[in-house]
Parts: sequence; structure tokens; C-alpha cells
Amino acid sequence: TVADVGCGYEATFARRVLPSVERAVLLDVSLDPELKAAPKVEAIEGALPGTLAGVDDASVDVALCTSVLEHLWEPQQTLAEMRRILRPGSVCLVNVPSWRGKWFLELSAFRLGLSPADEMNDHKTYYDPRDLWPMLVLAGFRPQDIKVHRHKFGLNTFASCRVPGG
Repeated sequence: TVADVGCGYEATFARRVLPSVERAVLLDVSLDPELKAAPKVEAIEGALPGTLAGVDDASVDVALCTSVLEHLWEPQQTLAEMRRILRPGSVCLVNVPSWRGKWFLELSAFRLGLSPADEMNDHKTYYDPRDLWPMLVLAGFRPQDIKVHRHKFGLNTFASCRVPGG
């Protein structure tokens, strides 16, 4: 079971992996009706972190959150909810823009017009590894199970958090 937290209306990633998963839990403000009707899909529409309450404890093998936390007023609660829904032996994957990425994202959106300005104006913060790591610990992941690093020339921060057991 894969949970794509903040998957987007089209849930592009989930559509690609749907044939290979048992179940996909898709969470976003709004989801494509065709996707909501898919037999393997559990669609939960609404704002984060509240929508995560609709996912059972320890019911997910992979929780994915890509380019979402920076848009949330309550990212810490979202991470804690993601930890709650993970089974023993599962993994949480988080990707966010870094502080270095902020400069490039804003250049692209505000000066070059290559990215949607509304999306950049919606960012609440950015995350370097030193910002994200303590949040993951506070969410309930053990330090020994967290790997955080920069990627894409330092423009993004990526975290992989394992849940012991399983």
C-alpha cells in the first residue's frame, strides 16, 4: 500500500505505479474523478494534515510526500500523521525545496515567468537537512532510521525514514 500525500489532482506518480501496487491512498484537496473511481484507489480529498486522519494506523507500506510540506502551515503535524499511518518495516519518503532552491524557484517564477508564481507565493518555508531532520525525529522516526541529503545540485532536500520491525 502506497500513500501519496499531496499527490496533486492528476496524481501522476500514483497513476504510474497503480498497476504494481495492492492499494494506493491518494490525498489532496481535489482529485480527478476517473482516478477516484479506480478499484485500487482510496481517495481522500481535503486539506492536510486533517485528511490524514482518514487513514488507519499502521496501514501503509510507503508514504510519499513530494514538494508538499513547503506549502503547509502545519508541516510538523503532517509528518507525525505520516509516521502514524506507517506499518512496521515501512518507509516514508519526503522531498522538499531547499533554501538554495528558493532562489532558483523564485527566479524562474517571478523574473523569468517559467514557473507558476502562485505556487511560489504559497511557499511557507524551505528545508535544508538541518531543518528537516529534527522535524522527522519529533514526528516519531528514530535518528538511526533517518537519512537526509541534498540533491539536484543542492536545490532540494530528500529524506528517507524507515520504521523498524516487519
